[in-house]
Amino acid sequence: MPQNTELKKTPLNGLHRSLDARMVEFAGYDMPVQFPMGVMKEHLHTREKAGLFDVSHMGQASVVGPDHETVARALESVAPGEFIKLGKGRQRLSVLLNEAGGILDDLMVARPDEDGRLNIVVNGACKEADYKYLEEKLPDDVALERHDDRALLALQGPKASDVLAKHCPAAADLKFMSFAPLSIAGIEAVVTRGGYTGEDGFEISVRGADAEKLAKLLLDEPDVAPIGLGARDSLRLEAGMCLYGHDLTPEISPVEGNLSFTIGKRRREEGGFPGAARIQKELQDGPARLRVGIKPEGRAPAREGAEIQSADGKTIGVVTSGGFGPSVGAPVAMGYVETDYAETGTPLQLIVRGKALPAVVADMPFTPNRYYRG
Repeated sequence: MPQNTELKKTPLNGLHRSLDARMVEFAGYDMPVQFPMGVMKEHLHTREKAGLFDVSHMGQASVVGPDHETVARALESVAPGEFIKLGKGRQRLSVLLNEAGGILDDLMVARPDEDGRLNIVVNGACKEADYKYLEEKLPDDVALERHDDRALLALQGPKASDVLAKHCPAAADLKFMSFAPLSIAGIEAVVTRGGYTGEDGFEISVRGADAEKLAKLLLDEPDVAPIGLGARDSLRLEAGMCLYGHDLTPEISPVEGNLSFTIGKRRREEGGFPGAARIQKELQDGPARLRVGIKPEGRAPAREGAEIQSADGKTIGVVTSGGFGPSVGAPVAMGYVETDYAETGTPLQLIVRGKALPAVVADMPFTPNRYYRG
């Protein structure tokens, strides 16, 4: 980022600094990478109790039009999800596609009770490009409505439900990938049950002006600690979650990215989304490469960019995310390999600092997901 470009700040910036967070640039924002507890302890605290994350850099918006079907079909023209049948109070993961079938961004799509509206959450680093793309592609009777005045907090971990229910009893009734407008100790919010850590938890959208009050309320709970980007990254890696710009790019299709579940059954058959011909062919014949989980042997982690070789030394892919998994107690990684080498248990070699280290293709997630499905 150019030095003369001032970083954007979330509504919780002052709170982060008061808590002695170490701040870094991320997606054009001044964001906390860790707090005094440190990345390892923050990670384990989230797995054992509850962690509070500031994800207000992400883009919150709505696609609005005259009725649900019009809005759903408009979004289906740029993403391969089945949105017409999306139930009220439900959300699902999807991807924005370019004309070659590559992923421009991954996003959440949610249907509120109000007809003629679908809410979306996009990645912070992509949001301006995403908004421009949508404004160009949406039909004249459908518009994009930005919610730049809102903040987004994530409360994640096995204690998250108990903590939030103390201040908002109705939150405990939500199931995974469902949401509702709720009041948290008098603060109006939209609460979604889901998360990026693999743990049970919630994303809480509130007015920016209410964000610090809510964060302090939750941080006053003994089971809750503030968590930075460092632990967020290790938690999502253990959970087998992609990070856009690393594990997903405009060259990678959802089939290659092992995200075929984002392509609705009807959409697989009828197409009608960008790059449909490529994606339908990959669904039928299989892709040339596939995102897989990888477990290196020993203690040395393989980082992004490390070359992946077959057991006999053939270059077959590259690591896209890697590091030490604190809950696993060992290094973990994910990356793309030629499909012939994608089966669980396939032996690999990872080139780390010029040395070939043994590894194996492993199932993801690396730690069990603990979503609440009722």
